[in-house]
Amino acid sequence: MHSLARKVSWLRHLAGVCLSASLALPLSGAHAADPQGYKFSPVNQANISLAAEYWNPIVAYVSEKSGVPLTLKIGRTSADTTSYVLAQEVDFVFSNHLFSPEREKLGWKVFGRRQTPPLYSQIVVPADSPITDIAQLEGKDVSFAGPEATVAYKFPYAQLLNKHINVKVVFGGNMDGAFAQMFSGKTQASGANSQLAEAYARREDKKFRVLWNSEPLHDLALMASSRVPDKDMQAVAKAFIGMHADPKGRQILIEVSKHIGLSAEAYFIASDGSEYAPYRRFYQTAPSQLR
Repeated sequence: MHSLARKVSWLRHLAGVCLSASLALPLSGAHAADPQGYKFSPVNQANISLAAEYWNPIVAYVSEKSGVPLTLKIGRTSADTTSYVLAQEVDFVFSNHLFSPEREKLGWKVFGRRQTPPLYSQIVVPADSPITDIAQLEGKDVSFAGPEATVAYKFPYAQLLNKHINVKVVFGGNMDGAFAQMFSGKTQASGANSQLAEAYARREDKKFRVLWNSEPLHDLALMASSRVPDKDMQAVAKAFIGMHADPKGRQILIEVSKHIGLSAEAYFIASDGSEYAPYRRFYQTAPSQLR
């Protein structure tokens, strides 16, 4: 246990200093198609330091367990990270940004997801705000994580557009940034992912009032590029999905999850992608600028 704690502590230190676009771990194992291994890009759901603290130990574990070397590649914003995906610079993702008709043509395959309760797209204000209805947001500044944030931007902004409520969009770069803008008074409301709002409220001792909720949605999907050989995808999938059943893997999940406000039960399970039908339906009726 002490050696694991030291390893996680070292990885936390690495996460704290690696604030560049690409965060890489020196990993060994059986080799993949790329002699340097594959790039894994999870969407920025918190600030980059917290994201690295969460993902670096998981990526190290999956690389060791699968024998397929992975390195973490995260942009400064969620839009930056998704730009790597669209430019085919990465091989595995944790994302919900690839379910539009055009992006599904890119051939990404869902193999897993994180096991969490259903989440919701929301429009929120501070609990003590005088605003009690989304109609009162007319002409107000509203913060969002970024233009690629499906749950925290596209879903709630589509709701405002469909209700003909005109707001000034302010991007925070990630969910933490959007909430910080709102609680500082720079914006009067925020688009939100309910899972991330709950985690932020616990970490920062803040309270929200929810003005609007979407239908239930699943957490982000683990996906592999069509370029990844099936044997490597299957090995990586097996490592992610079996992580919680391995004492070492479960301990890592317990340790990293508490830093971002998730429970120890937020582990990875298999998925064939069918759970993401609500995302696909969204794009069938979404305003054109959000497709």
